[in-house]
Amino acid sequence: MYTETVMDHFKNPRNVGNIENADGVGQVGNAKCGDIMKIYLKINDDIIEDVKFETFGCGSAIASSSMATELIKGKNINEAVELSNKAVVEALGGLPPVKVHCSVLAEQAIKSALYDYAQRTNKVIKGLENFNPEEEEHSCH
Repeated sequence: MYTETVMDHFKNPRNVGNIENADGVGQVGNAKCGDIMKIYLKINDDIIEDVKFETFGCGSAIASSSMATELIKGKNINEAVELSNKAVVEALGGLPPVKVHCSVLAEQAIKSALYDYAQRTNKVIKGLENFNPEEEEHSCH
């Protein structure tokens, strides 16, 4: 049902925790169904030097968070904003259809953290012009 990669990122998640004095923090999720994801970014010269996550949710949510952080670490903010949930699913080797929403949550959390960074630094990040974290509600299955 789950790929070896999904199970590895669930059992041994990368980049777990938080970053004190993070440059950008984003949280998305829906407490009704239990999936809540928070992403912390440390950015220097527009490069994501460090990224951490805290996720309350199922194994797929944890694996998606872990993989998403791995995919943006070391990237510049313009590359990171382009990360799609499809890229997360592909990197995990697939997710069951009822769990694909977890990868969407990871994409939204990263965009939310980048949006926070842009707000704090008065930067314009291409791809976030129409992003509104208040509207990014995570839907249950």
